[in-house]
Amino acid sequence: MISLAGRDIMHAWGKFVFTGVGLGLLIGVTLSMAGIYRGMVDDGKVLLDNSGADLWVVQKDTLGPYAESSSIYEDTWRAVAGMRGVERVANVTYLTMQVRKGDRDVRAMVTGVTAGAPGTPGWPPYLVAGRQITRGHYEAVADIASGFSLGDRLRIRRNQYTVVGLTRRMVSSNGDPMVFIPLKDAQEAQFLKDNDAIHQQRRRTAANPAFNRPQVPGLLDAVIDSQSTNPYVNAILVQTASGHDDEEVAESIRRWQRLTVYTRSQMEEILLGKLIATSAKQIGMFLVILSIVSAAIVAFIIYTLTLGKIREIAVLKLIGTRNRTIAAMILQQAIALGAIGFVVGKITATLLMAPIFPKYVLLEPMDSVRGIIAVVVICVLSSIIAIRAALKVDPAEAIGG
Repeated sequence: MISLAGRDIMHAWGKFVFTGVGLGLLIGVTLSMAGIYRGMVDDGKVLLDNSGADLWVVQKDTLGPYAESSSIYEDTWRAVAGMRGVERVANVTYLTMQVRKGDRDVRAMVTGVTAGAPGTPGWPPYLVAGRQITRGHYEAVADIASGFSLGDRLRIRRNQYTVVGLTRRMVSSNGDPMVFIPLKDAQEAQFLKDNDAIHQQRRRTAANPAFNRPQVPGLLDAVIDSQSTNPYVNAILVQTASGHDDEEVAESIRRWQRLTVYTRSQMEEILLGKLIATSAKQIGMFLVILSIVSAAIVAFIIYTLTLGKIREIAVLKLIGTRNRTIAAMILQQAIALGAIGFVVGKITATLLMAPIFPKYVLLEPMDSVRGIIAVVVICVLSSIIAIRAALKVDPAEAIGG
C-alpha cells in the first residue's frame, strides 16, 4: 500500500513537489495571518506590562487612555497618591502622531513621562542602549522599531529632541513604536495650539465685550493666561501597595475622586475586546477563506492526479486489488502533498514573512500544531472526491481500447 503511493509519487515527483511548494506558500500566508493576530494581542499586553501600572485613572465615563480620549487635571495625582493602598502614582500623556527626522516621518506613540527614576510608572522598564531621560526638556527615548539611533534629532510639533536612549518592544496597541519625552513637552505637543492660533484667540477674546466690562476687572488677563498653559494629562498610572487588592483600591478612587479607574484585567479587556475586535474578525474571515481555498486546491490536484491514472487503477482492480488499498493510496498522496505544503509554509512564514512584515508577527508552537492538524483534515476531506472517482472505475477499461 505504501509502495503504491510512493511509486506513483516518484513517477511524477517534479509535478508533485512543485504543487506542494505552491500549496505551501498559501499555507505560509495562513500561518502568517494567525501570527499577525497573535502579534496584535501581544502588542496590547506588552503596552500594559511596560506601563508598570496596576491601575489606570482616567476621565470619568471614558475608556481612556488607549481606546478613547481622556483629559484630567494634572494636579489630581496628589489626591490619588493620598488614597489608602496607593504606593506610587505618575501622570502620563499619550499622543499618536508623525515624528519627523529630517525628511522622514515615522508613525509613533509619543508618551509624556514624569520626572523620576527607573521603575516610575510610565517609564520604559529597560534600555538596550543609551540612558534614560534626565532633563526636563528636549530629550527622548525611542523604541528601536522606529529606526532612530542614539544622537538623532527628532522634531515633535515645534521642538527638537535628541535621542538619548533606545528600548525594545515598547509599542502601542497598533504596533506603533513609542517615543518617550518629558511630560511638560508632551503636554505642549498634545494640547497647546500653535502661535498663530493663540494670537487669533487672544484677539477674539480681547474683542469680546463680556471681558471688557468694568464689573469683571482682570478677567481678560486671566483668560489669556489660561490659553498659554496646559493643566491636563491623559491618565494617572497607579501602583498599588503590597497586600492591597487592586479592585478595592480602584473602587475607593472611583468613590472619592469621581473618576473612572480600570484594573489590569479591565484594561486588557478594553484593548483586546474593543480595539482589536474588528481586526480579529477580519483575520478570522481571511483564515476561513484561505482554508476553503486550500481545500479546493488540494481536492482539484488530487482529483486531477487520479484522473491521470484511471487506466492504472483499472489494471489494479483487474488483478484483484481491493478498493480499500486504492483508496489508501490516494489518501496517502493527499496527506503527503499536505505535509510538503505545511513544511514549505512553516519555513516561509518563519524565515520570510514574519521578519519583513511591517507589524509584529508572533508564531506560537501551538498554532503550528493546530495548523498541521487542520492541513491533515483538509487533505483527508479533499481526497474523498478523488477516491469516489477511483472506486467507480470499471476494470474493463484496462483491456478496452
